[in-house]
Amino acid sequence: MEHIKQNFSIKDLEHLSGIKAHTIRIWEKRYDILNPERTDTNIRTYNGENLQKLLNIAFLNSHGYKISRISKMEEEEINNLVKRISASSSEENRAKNSFKLAMMNFDDRLFQRTYNKLREKRSFREVFHDVFLPLLEEIGLLWQTDTIKPIHEHYIVELIKQKIYLNIADLRAEVPEEDDPKLYVLFLPENEIHDVGILYLNYELLNAGKNAIYLGPSLPLDNMDYLMKLHENLVFVSYLTITPVNTNVHEFISDFQDKICQEKNHELLLFGQRTKEVQRNDLSENVKVHSSILDFINTL
Repeated sequence: MEHIKQNFSIKDLEHLSGIKAHTIRIWEKRYDILNPERTDTNIRTYNGENLQKLLNIAFLNSHGYKISRISKMEEEEINNLVKRISASSSEENRAKNSFKLAMMNFDDRLFQRTYNKLREKRSFREVFHDVFLPLLEEIGLLWQTDTIKPIHEHYIVELIKQKIYLNIADLRAEVPEEDDPKLYVLFLPENEIHDVGILYLNYELLNAGKNAIYLGPSLPLDNMDYLMKLHENLVFVSYLTITPVNTNVHEFISDFQDKICQEKNHELLLFGQRTKEVQRNDLSENVKVHSSILDFINTL
């Protein structure tokens, strides 16, 4: 932790630990669990050691240990106790905390150690669904509350994407081709740049033995002509996130029908938060909205 250079406000600690700010103040005053510094205007600031200690305290508290008991422990005792009670049911939270610390400190080694430890007992699918997905949701909240900056989000997201790419590469090397003539074409529409979800969907399709290619973010539909000249049985797949707000889902579907389905009614599969805007009853038969990746994969 000696390498962490950032300071945190009490609101930052609340968002990162899940412990309310007023509770942290009470614990601090009554049990002297943290040692914040104060600015000239008497505002508390906390360093990385305070953050790590609070995450461990929050972990123990969530497992039934009273703050009055925790406050009497030495820091090493707290750390050892956290390790001892880290059963599989709580391993996800501990891993998420480690990933958040890695993000705040831009610490590749901590990220890799945490990931490797998870992979000793879990498949990549389990790691992604049990840890990475909840982590990304929390990071989104931290970004919205200005606890972290885009640089932090970009850093951790790129590390997660690296793991997806590595597992995709392993699948391409090992999974034999099957007889299914369909080619799943994954892409993001223009202005869409958040590709973690669709990259993982690419992994799941390959893991199911399907033929799939990913064409990248912000792709103009006009470019699909080159692909349609070479392949007939295409299934197009896209993933629409919360941002950017100027991606109009209905316009995208209409544009797809006009440009892609002139000669053949190609199937379009849609995933992501923005699909909640779509009235499914109004969709053409070739357009399908899926609420989750796993639900879709289970239908293959």
